[in-house]
Parts: sequence; C-alpha cells; structure tokens
Amino acid sequence: MELKEFTLPFIGLKQGKHNFSFAIDNKFFEHFGFDDFHKTKLEGKLILDKKSSFLELHFDVKGEVILSCDVSTELFSHIVKSNFDMIVKFGASRETDPDEILIIPEGSYQINVAQYFYEMVVLSIPLKKVHPGIKNGTLKNEILSKLEQLDPQNKKPAIRKDPRWEKLESLL
Repeated sequence: MELKEFTLPFIGLKQGKHNFSFAIDNKFFEHFGFDDFHKTKLEGKLILDKKSSFLELHFDVKGEVILSCDVSTELFSHIVKSNFDMIVKFGASRETDPDEILIIPEGSYQINVAQYFYEMVVLSIPLKKVHPGIKNGTLKNEILSKLEQLDPQNKKPAIRKDPRWEKLESLL
C-alpha cells in the first residue's frame, strides 16, 4: 500500500511550475517501518515543473525530529533541512544510471514521491546521534557520570620512575 496523498497525477497539469505541500509526521515513517523518531514535525514541499517531454522535481523538507541520543539515551531535537532535484523522463525501461534521473514508462500518468521524501529525511540524520549537551558539556545525567567513571583514559596509572633515568632527565 502506498501513501496516496504523495501520489501526484501529472497528466492533467499544464506545462509550467506546480507547487505541492505535504505534512510529514510519525505515521509517514511507520509506513516504511522506521521508528527511530520519537516525534516528527516536518513540512515537505515539491515544485513540479512540467515540460513537454519530461518533468523536473524539486524536493524541499524542513522541520524537526525528536531523536534519542546514542550515548545518554536523552531525547533531543534535531533540525532537518534537505533538498533534492530530480528529472523524470519517459521511456521503455525503468532503469536509471544517476540518482537524479528517473525513467518511467511512456503511458504513466502519476508518480508517487513518498519514497523520495523518506530517503531525504533519513539521510539527513547523522549516523551517530549525540545530544548537543554532550558536545558542549552542559548535559549531566546518571549514565554520563557512570561512563566517565568507567572511561579507561580517565584512570592514570601510577608511574614509577626508574632511578637510573633521573640523571638523564636532569640534562634536559
């Protein structure tokens, strides 16, 4: 089942630019089986520029998602800003070489853009999700203090100096 509100019938549109707007929330990502976001408030915009023999699509997504930090498990807000351009051509095969060109069959009259919005948002999330408070040192919680205690770099081993080296060190 595809998300019908993301299906655009382009056959009845006049040549020129056409604007579409989409609200993207958690239900959208549940459709794809993606549950890393605790809360999602995104706005997707699409400009479809219909030409005589092809379509130009300009995708734009803005908003915020609530993520769980990989280090501290604290929730934090991550701003999403992403855009993507694509050309849709009509032809016999659906195979494409570059990611920016999509070839669809000649008789097609609509295109579903949900997958492209999904990929744009998911690819804009960093692989390692770290709370901004950890980066700037302002976040304090139980997990972080335990991790600092267990950090092997914080433990400084007792260094015993060999008395034979003392005379050499005095020369420095």
